[in-house]
Amino acid sequence: MYQGKKILGVIIARGGSKGVPGKNLREVLGRPLISWTIEVARNSKLLTRTILSSENSDIIFTAKRFGCEVPFVRPAELSEDHVSGVEPVIHAVESLPGYDYVVLLQATSPLRSADDIDCAIRLCVDRGVRSCISVNQPSKSPYWMYQVSSEGYLRPLIERNDIHRRQDLPEVFALNGAVYVVSCSALLAERRLMTSDCIPYVMPFERSVDIDSEFDFMVFETLAKGRASD
Repeated sequence: MYQGKKILGVIIARGGSKGVPGKNLREVLGRPLISWTIEVARNSKLLTRTILSSENSDIIFTAKRFGCEVPFVRPAELSEDHVSGVEPVIHAVESLPGYDYVVLLQATSPLRSADDIDCAIRLCVDRGVRSCISVNQPSKSPYWMYQVSSEGYLRPLIERNDIHRRQDLPEVFALNGAVYVVSCSALLAERRLMTSDCIPYVMPFERSVDIDSEFDFMVFETLAKGRASD
């Protein structure tokens, strides 16, 4: 709870994964991936309640083993590849009414901290906006990116005009998938996580790993082992 607002944390983790099969239960330093998100959610000072949304019995069993509440089994139709990531969050909010804000925590962002969660919540509530989403500055600016024309020529993705130095480029940010805070009323009305008044919570690059591939998992393992040795 923060400023009298009831805040529901929702960890989403499904059984199917194309890029990294079984990634939510894959172990790093003797712990399954999903446990990293459960731990920081439990350490949050502002989440009123944290639950898991999953259709997979093994993930549900593991989440419970690490102290996460599982009040329902997610319908199988909300766990298909084509289903938008917002749908399981809407299902959770509709299944558990009475909350002012919901915080989506994807299990594939294991290096966020409890403070990251709480800072994003404070920003959203204190600014009086309907959503706040975590971002980071990308390693490569889209101003240096190109697309290939129908004739096969390289063309700038974004016209740079007279900008030739990296230092002169506009500051840009990328969604990192770690923390999504949105008011429940806005979520149910608009069925999306990013509202028109969405504000950013900026996270450092080293806590912004989003696991979508084997390479991402290798990066996570390397950073996790580095933390453990500090």
